[in-house]
This record gives sequence, C-alpha cells and structure tokens, in this order.
Amino acid sequence: MTKLYEITEQPLSLDDVARRVSRPNCGAVATFAGIVRGETVTSEGMRGTDFLNYEAYPEMAERMLARIGEEIKQKWPKVEAVSILHRTGRLEIGEPSVVIAVATPHRGDGCFEACRYAIERLKAIVPIWKQENWSDGQVWIEGPRQPELAALDDPATEETATGES
Repeated sequence: MTKLYEITEQPLSLDDVARRVSRPNCGAVATFAGIVRGETVTSEGMRGTDFLNYEAYPEMAERMLARIGEEIKQKWPKVEAVSILHRTGRLEIGEPSVVIAVATPHRGDGCFEACRYAIERLKAIVPIWKQENWSDGQVWIEGPRQPELAALDDPATEETATGES
C-alpha cells in the first residue's frame, strides 16, 4: 500500500503525489511543489544557494503530516484524500523538497485552500530542518516555526488552548 504521508530520500514527483490521492469520485486534485531556489534573501542581502540539506525526525514528522491531513478533513469535509511527501538529504537547485496533493469531488470543495493550509501547517509544526549551503559557508535556517503547536495532540487540549469549544 502506498503511503499518503512520507519522509523520503527519494526524488519527489507531482504526478506521483497526485496518483496517491486520485479517487473515482474526485474531479479535482490541487497540487503544490516547494522547489529549491538558487538564491535566498538573508539579513546581508541576496545570497546564491549551492544546494540544501534537509534532516527530519521521520517517525514524528510522518505522524505530524498525517495530523495535518486529519485537520484538513475536519476543516474541509468534502476533501477525500490528502498526501504530503517531504525529501531529506541533499537537494540541488530546481528539485522539489515537498509535494502536496488534495483531492475533492469539485474544485470549489476546498482543494486549493486545503493545499495552502497543508504547506503552512507543515512549516509551522513538522520537525524538518533545512541547511542552506553557499560557496562560502552554510547555516541551518528552519525547523518548526511553532513547535508548541505540535505538542497539542489532543483536540480537546487544542480547543482549551485556543479558547474555542
């Protein structure tokens, strides 16, 4: 069985992630690919990027990706399937580091919004770290932006923490 949520060292493909969510009752599949850029804005200005290295805690990261999929299905009940795949290891300029696909019966059923939500939540809570490598050095620049949100595994706890019920 093909995994819907995966951390992998293998190259990523939008066609592959779209196939993972394809369903006979779904006429809409929205996809997103995060691609390695050749330059990055830093506090010193624009820097040329040679390559990236990604590291992750795979078991935890895959659980968090699945959690994002469940959150999407709660927020957009017509979503039939979600798949989120993220690369680790060395990635060259132009390679996808993350691919996401969301399937719904119709394009107006939340597939675009859910796809955007998936990448924003991934950046906020999933334990994946990125190392930018330049000709004159490197720096680790990311991890979960909101790691405290990752600790909220119980929906009742999350409702209490946000003041919603």
